[in-house]
Amino acid sequence: MTLTRRITLGLAAGLALTATSTAAFAQDWRTRFPELVYAVVPAENASGVTERQGPWMEYLSKELGVKVTLRIASDYAAVIEGQRAGSIHIGDYGPSSYIRAHTVTNGGVEAFASMRAADGSTGYFSVAYAKANNPATKIEDFRGKNLCMVDPNSASGNMVPLYSFSKMNIEPEKFFGKVVNAGSHENAVMAVQQGTCDVAFNWWNSDDDSNLSRMANKGMVKKEDFKIVFRSEKIPGSPYAFLTTLPPELKTAITKAFFEAPTRNKAAFDKLTDGKSPGFAPAQHSDYQVTFELQKFVDALRRRSGS
Repeated sequence: MTLTRRITLGLAAGLALTATSTAAFAQDWRTRFPELVYAVVPAENASGVTERQGPWMEYLSKELGVKVTLRIASDYAAVIEGQRAGSIHIGDYGPSSYIRAHTVTNGGVEAFASMRAADGSTGYFSVAYAKANNPATKIEDFRGKNLCMVDPNSASGNMVPLYSFSKMNIEPEKFFGKVVNAGSHENAVMAVQQGTCDVAFNWWNSDDDSNLSRMANKGMVKKEDFKIVFRSEKIPGSPYAFLTTLPPELKTAITKAFFEAPTRNKAAFDKLTDGKSPGFAPAQHSDYQVTFELQKFVDALRRRSGS
């Protein structure tokens, strides 16, 4: 056998061994993680979450080659604590709940994507809704009235409103007749519709892409029955985060599945987004420094007020 032939055969064997080793290594994470748990901070009722996320779970399961199970959380803390315990592998967060998760896990969660708005931008807004026939036009007009807020770990439904109140020199517990924690964004809107609250905070991307528009599309409310009496500056986009302890190959596979979703399975992606998004944008922890500062500010406010 010639030297050239021996070298050629040796290289071929080496390449085959490398390919086999790579395939085995890639398969290893599927052996370690035969099931991935995906959880969403609550913004709508459980049936709405299941309907929206069901096709998305099927898509991710197919792309990753392992079962992806949806966990419907009762509140934001359940997702945060699930990731701290390592029992939730992928979390669908708001910016404030992501920062809280990153803090309590000592950096154990890692943002990797956020949803783009219809115009391709990232980020969204906190708005306050009142009934359309309410004569009030701004937050300051609701002195003595009932206010609905969302889960304490919600950016648009709690953190940003508290920050904004501070800038307006409004102490919520003294200014409003009652401050109600509605829990979810849907509950807050329903409380205004039913008269339990006069004004309520919520998330908003645009007139046809908001929690209110989603509820209207499901026949729960009529958009024309509400008006916006406050809108914040733009908030960093809601991140998706996985556990930092996941194998690099699994992180790469998850990220790839997310970013290829609009073309790989447009139907599932459109169901997830109501057809309002062109795709995902890359995200990293440093994108949320402003949210970290906001959270520190609001936590200090809460400590001072004893709430």
